[in-house]
Amino acid sequence: MPIDIATFTSAFVTLIVILDPPGAIPVFLALTRSLGSKARTKAALRASLVALLVIASFAVFGQQILDYLHISLAALQGAGGLLLLIVALQLLTGSESEQLADAGVNVALVPLGTPLLAGPGAIVATMLAVRGAHGVREVASVGLALVAALLVVWLTLRFAGRLHRLLRESGIVLLTRIAGLLLSAIAVQMVADSIRAFVAG
Repeated sequence: MPIDIATFTSAFVTLIVILDPPGAIPVFLALTRSLGSKARTKAALRASLVALLVIASFAVFGQQILDYLHISLAALQGAGGLLLLIVALQLLTGSESEQLADAGVNVALVPLGTPLLAGPGAIVATMLAVRGAHGVREVASVGLALVAALLVVWLTLRFAGRLHRLLRESGIVLLTRIAGLLLSAIAVQMVADSIRAFVAG
């Protein structure tokens, strides 16, 4: 069954913009700075798979889950923003090394897999794309676009280790502080969007 090119392209481009693979590199390197090369590679794969599982689950069952728990998308967005803000503050203060020293590849689950990759933006975009799809062909095209987008994310994070070796420890520390600043801005924006949605609703 051939895919619908227009649906695939639209969903793929939207997800790539939201997931922002290059923008995830500084945070990924900061959170995995204490890991070895093999563990960092495993973390990249696990984060991508977790994001795929979470986004796909919400694309299929998301509205039912939120309705059953009486949770709005704005609440989900606010919670994700607060979680990212905690991580951002750890990166800015340098306390993430103690927090994540024994975490191993579990950092791939939280906060890498979710809510950094599988955040409210990606979840909502995929839910809307599935909702707007007509027929099995277009739904399959959205699903393939999601897989392709997270494949790009995985490849980006997979080879981020080369950047780690190039920057060395001092460069990674600097990159960690910059990542913390950027991540805190993203977190505050998510919380602000959540508050705006509550007020508008």
